Amino acid sequence: MSPMSPEEVEKRIKKLRKDLEQHNYNYYSLSQPTISDFEFDMMMEDLQALEKKYPQFFDPNSPTQRVGSDISQEFKQVVHQYPMLSLSNSYSSQEVTDFMQRVEKFSGEQPDYVCELKLDGTSISLTYRDGELLRAVTRGDGEKGDDVTANVRTIRSIPLKLHGDFPASFEIRGEIVMPFAVFDALNEERIEQGEAPFANPRNAASGTLKMQNSSVVASRKLDAYFYYILGENLPEDGHFELLQHAARWGFQISPHTGKCKDIDEVLNYLSVWDKKREELPFATDGVVIKVNSKRVQEELGFTAKSPRWAIAYKFKAERVSTRLLNVTFQVGRTGAVTPVANLEPVQLGGTVVKRASLHNADIIQGLDLHANDLVFVEKGGEIIPKIVGVDTTQRNASGSAISFITHCPECGTALVREEGEAAFYCPNEDECPPLIKGKIEHFISRKAMDIDGLGSETIDLLFQQGLIRNVADLYDLKKEQLILLDRMGEKSADRILDGLKNSASVPFERVLFALGIRYVGETVAKKLAKGLKTIDALMIADITTLVAVDEIGIKIAESIVDWFSKEKHLELIARLKTFNLKFETENVVKEGSTDKLKGMSIVVSGTFSTFSRDELKADIELHGGKNASSISAKTSYLIAGENIGPSKLEKATQLKIPIITEEEYRQLTN
Repeated sequence: MSPMSPEEVEKRIKKLRKDLEQHNYNYYSLSQPTISDFEFDMMMEDLQALEKKYPQFFDPNSPTQRVGSDISQEFKQVVHQYPMLSLSNSYSSQEVTDFMQRVEKFSGEQPDYVCELKLDGTSISLTYRDGELLRAVTRGDGEKGDDVTANVRTIRSIPLKLHGDFPASFEIRGEIVMPFAVFDALNEERIEQGEAPFANPRNAASGTLKMQNSSVVASRKLDAYFYYILGENLPEDGHFELLQHAARWGFQISPHTGKCKDIDEVLNYLSVWDKKREELPFATDGVVIKVNSKRVQEELGFTAKSPRWAIAYKFKAERVSTRLLNVTFQVGRTGAVTPVANLEPVQLGGTVVKRASLHNADIIQGLDLHANDLVFVEKGGEIIPKIVGVDTTQRNASGSAISFITHCPECGTALVREEGEAAFYCPNEDECPPLIKGKIEHFISRKAMDIDGLGSETIDLLFQQGLIRNVADLYDLKKEQLILLDRMGEKSADRILDGLKNSASVPFERVLFALGIRYVGETVAKKLAKGLKTIDALMIADITTLVAVDEIGIKIAESIVDWFSKEKHLELIARLKTFNLKFETENVVKEGSTDKLKGMSIVVSGTFSTFSRDELKADIELHGGKNASSISAKTSYLIAGENIGPSKLEKATQLKIPIITEEEYRQLTN
């Protein structure tokens, strides 16, 4: 046979790719394979041989790229176009009923709902452009995640090229899971090789996705199911209907997703799957209930942490009994002392449980725990094991009662318990080792200063060597000090020093969060940075000034004032300033910004011809206005688009709020 011409080679390669993509679609999306695994593998080998011989025809979305590469790579951070928020949890049918009643009250209608099994894996967000996979990003902290595109390409149930009439650009989110059968086989292999087995399929899936060798990821046989589509110009208003489109484009959608018209149908779905979930080939920990209509979803909007149009229902936890061996006490970063029950190992929810949280002294007292008690253990929210009861009929008369300690187990300082607080604290924040190390670990963490190269083990080593006692000491570290540490080479030392240097670009709100002031979490830090602008203003702020900041209450204000009243903290800030950390909010004046809407509260409802809703809201802020999610007497305008929510229109009319069109809004800002 005469050799093929380049044109014939290209034609053959394209034919093989197209056929293999179709067979993947038949297998994963339609569940109707038309060839054997052997035939599929032979076609793949043929394509691999041709691509290797003719590299000019390389395509990153070729089916052959699913085998992965053995070249290690660092993951870069990508900001999500749409934040990946978490869901509010519910644990009873009454909480689900309350959620649906709130939806119907605020939307002014009775929408359809979609019930989806909540898969217990790791979340992923995929971006497609012109029908090809562009990027895959992990959830991360919700605002940004790791780019794991190379690893995701190896998962056969994720389409690299789409079928049918798909949007030019969109984002789709789902869950990457490890089926039970794959998980069991992987653990058997690890045990045979003398490696520690994975605790559960979720950890195995998450750990696999973050491996830096994509060829190993390919060998792990991960699977993926998709449940949420975002973007402009989507073909349907209905979430359920959009998922049917996604299935036709090539995505694997759970066949167990159901559309429900009322509370009775939703509760029936929960009841059925609470029992049937044990038959599934992968782990689930509940059901997600969503409003079906995108229009109603947009009307309901979001809280700071979760959508108002969706809720997660967690299945009732599995309960087992085992023997309590003893109780130990751990000191956390904030000084809170947590009692931990050490148990005889027992299987619970697919994992071996050896320890359980007792939370605080009140829990111990309420349970009336004694040494060697037979206790009942559950997984709270299917995540953290906890003791929920004691079988007193099996109690040994010689078992002494468990009581909470009075002094810190690390430094011996007398514990304190503030009025209204459940936890006991060690107040010795500048001398107690776990508090010192915990504060430093918090400071370097990803959501705070995100200092590359530093981790808890390195912090522990630096502390043991007497090189650090607070976060400012990190910036005094020298290369010659670092390379003397165990397992620390020149490259690792350079990486740490570069990470410290780069942290000078971290914005003020994250620096403020990194300081570890009690009650000042990520959201509070953002509010304070926006409201007071500088660390100097925060240092002299009194209670009245602080509570005037959006969402800052008395408890938070008192904690801030107390923190800045201590000379050692003022000295710490002074030292950190010498390392050029950002201690003020940057005033970035956006092009086109005005104050034409200053002092105005504006509600946006419906769809628009020249703006997307997000663009319109951004434009309102550009001109100094404030976006509000609901109509009130303080609302300045309701901007009404197509398919406006009837309840907002009715309330605006009742309160005589000016209702304007998109064009009238343009006239306001021009």
